[in-house]
Amino acid sequence: MKALFFDQHGERDRLRYGDVPDPRVGPGEVRVAIRATALNHLDIWVRKGWPGLSLALPHIGGSDGAGEVVELGPGVTGVAIGDRVCIDPGISTRRDEWTRRGQDALSPGYQILGEHRPGTFADYVVVPQENLLAIPAEMTFADAAAPLLTGVTAWHMFLTAGRLQAGESVLVVGAGGGVNSMAIQIAKLAGATVYALTSGTVKIQKALALGADHAIDYRADPEWSKAIFALTGRRGVDVVVDNVGQATLRQSLRALAPGGRLLTVGNTSGYTFEMDVRLMFVKQIRWIGSTMGSHQEFRDLMRLVFAGRLRPVIDRVLPLREGVEAVRLLEEGRQFGKLVLEP
Repeated sequence: MKALFFDQHGERDRLRYGDVPDPRVGPGEVRVAIRATALNHLDIWVRKGWPGLSLALPHIGGSDGAGEVVELGPGVTGVAIGDRVCIDPGISTRRDEWTRRGQDALSPGYQILGEHRPGTFADYVVVPQENLLAIPAEMTFADAAAPLLTGVTAWHMFLTAGRLQAGESVLVVGAGGGVNSMAIQIAKLAGATVYALTSGTVKIQKALALGADHAIDYRADPEWSKAIFALTGRRGVDVVVDNVGQATLRQSLRALAPGGRLLTVGNTSGYTFEMDVRLMFVKQIRWIGSTMGSHQEFRDLMRLVFAGRLRPVIDRVLPLREGVEAVRLLEEGRQFGKLVLEP
């Protein structure tokens, strides 16, 4: 089969598009012919690698996927050849105290497609049966694939880890990213007032179209935390979502109201950061880390996507063979929403 893979950790020049062996199906597993997949910043971090990450190389990235069932492993029931499905990127490999609480992502046995095991940047992927969800006949594979990893991440971040309440205010830092384009919609659906931070007239208009109540151009207003204070009557916001990291955390902390919460699921600009800890205890700020979500959260999210209450945000669709170019666009931040690849 054809796949986008890397044979060694490193920069974008390590990516290859070519032939790899077809995956084998085991008991309780299903092989899916991928019709659409999508990029995430996770794919960049996995390719670059980090201490403790041990992968069999070559490695196929990709966490998002939708397609058609083409092979069933022993013991699979309730799934048929030809079914149109999307894939929950989070895989629970064991039952333990965390999975029994519904906190799948905290389990040491939790794995993510494209990170811990071969992913969806390929003609085929093999996943456990319980990770499949049927998609409506009228939904395109691209629309089904786009919101998966980012949507589950944003859902868990806001509603489970962050406990967002109706009537609260939220600042989404970097509105053009995949997680954040879903975060704007989820926060609005939850009844929050949403402030979006992005750059340029086009991205501002797109953020407002997604439901943001206010949008700030950080290039035109580099001290954007002051703009937040002005817009909120010098109160600040209840929740800041900051997945940018090093470049923005100082202002994100300052934009919070007393008793506010900082939510983070990533660090696209860098993971080291020096701060004045007095901000934490004087303002009684809570800093909450989050990642992915449970199988039930995946289903809850996709039920709203299928109903049209949450909208997949796709910047553009490219063939998988142009995956290296798509990665370049993501690394340079040239997209708003998801970059979708089709084998």
